Amino acid sequence: MNKFILNMIVMAFGFAFSAGAMAEDMSKANYTAGKDRITADYKAAKAACASLSGNTKDICVAEAQGKEKVAKAELEASYKPTIKNHYQVRIAKAESAYSVAKERCDDMAGNAKDVCLKEAKAAQTAAKADALVQRKTAEANAKANEKSSEARGEASEKASDARKDATADKLEAEYNLAKEKCDAFAGSAKDQCLSQAKARFGK
Repeated sequence: MNKFILNMIVMAFGFAFSAGAMAEDMSKANYTAGKDRITADYKAAKAACASLSGNTKDICVAEAQGKEKVAKAELEASYKPTIKNHYQVRIAKAESAYSVAKERCDDMAGNAKDVCLKEAKAAQTAAKADALVQRKTAEANAKANEKSSEARGEASEKASDARKDATADKLEAEYNLAKEKCDAFAGSAKDQCLSQAKARFGK
């Protein structure tokens, strides 16, 4: 995994908001106040983008929207700390980071832009796949506390399937990225590049 993708994943998990640090026994009043703060923060962030132009403005707006989306998910997970809501936080972070990355790719052109977009997509795919594995694992652990051995076995099997699917999704995204990078070449050099990509990913 190259430096760009690592940076994207760091960005995905770097989105933060005070809601994430709130107690999990949050009151209805604090929940409502949190929603109001998120709305106010988003409006302020979006207003700050107004003075910008072109793709710089688009990136700014995407960042503001991403932070709002993540903040709402974190607030919901703090108010109702279910496995599903914690999963939604991870998904929100992955989608928000991807939206910002796509806008940043617009500063490029040609194959460089195509590669940039594929790298962003690969990072999103990896983050979402990992989020699903974490959810399935958490559900399996919860099932493990039940008395039914059948329920435990079923949950464990689902977690195992999720890990296999995550691995397959990541490999497919990395293969698509490798193919896109081959477009920078021509003729036999491109053919060789594609052959190496197919061999590497077993295609």
